[in-house]
Amino acid sequence: MSLKTELAPQLPYLRRYARALTGSQAHGDAAVREFLSALLASPDQYEGSENARIGLYRAFHRLWNGRASVGAEGGTVSGLSLHHRQSLLLTTIEEFSVAEAASIVGSSTEEISAGIKEARQAIAGDVGARVLIIEDEAIIALHIRTIVEEMGHEVIGVAQTRSEAVHLGTEARPDLVLADISLADGSSGIDAVKDLLAVMDVPVIFITAFPERLLTGARPEPTYLITKPFISETVAATIGQALLHHRERASLARTENPVQALRAS
Repeated sequence: MSLKTELAPQLPYLRRYARALTGSQAHGDAAVREFLSALLASPDQYEGSENARIGLYRAFHRLWNGRASVGAEGGTVSGLSLHHRQSLLLTTIEEFSVAEAASIVGSSTEEISAGIKEARQAIAGDVGARVLIIEDEAIIALHIRTIVEEMGHEVIGVAQTRSEAVHLGTEARPDLVLADISLADGSSGIDAVKDLLAVMDVPVIFITAFPERLLTGARPEPTYLITKPFISETVAATIGQALLHHRERASLARTENPVQALRAS
């Protein structure tokens, strides 16, 4: 089996991880492209005899050169070390075991467990956000709402259609949006989010049963994706990452352009 054939099915999920780690589709996809170029030059960095997914993620951590630039110095994300974020994202969003995550980043299981604990404490200590949920299945919406409220955030509303989502969002101005793809009336959560992003700057997490469809790297796609069915830890970790990255960018923007920030406030 060729290297391309073996690794191609895993690349969408590596993009998901890189996007969550960097807080940006552009940066995450660039990281994956940079890694693939390095892998082509040094194919021996991929250990093909083992689980393909573990081998791919391990090679990514060996070859990607942009790790030091993730998060701006002094910001909330950089204050949470890269190792801690890797530990949390690998074991929640990517659902590797602690032992597998340790193997991927070249660490011990004790260090990974400590990193997860530190990351969760940082997320738990974050300032509460106002959250809009766009989901047409009542049981799933209730599950998400429970997770969000247990984290200390406020749910401003649950929308089942595109029109409801746009109305709630423009009226209440949420700090975060959690959105399903397919909605009750046949409308699209993606279109609802596009409408909202046209009038506000807000981080968005999509929840879908088919994440690979939004992880091609060939067009503008979401930064944060959660796969259905999901576990509470995955949702909480993704919310934490999205809010930390967004608040850091907002803080940097205010620092770099205080006059414009004052006019916008």
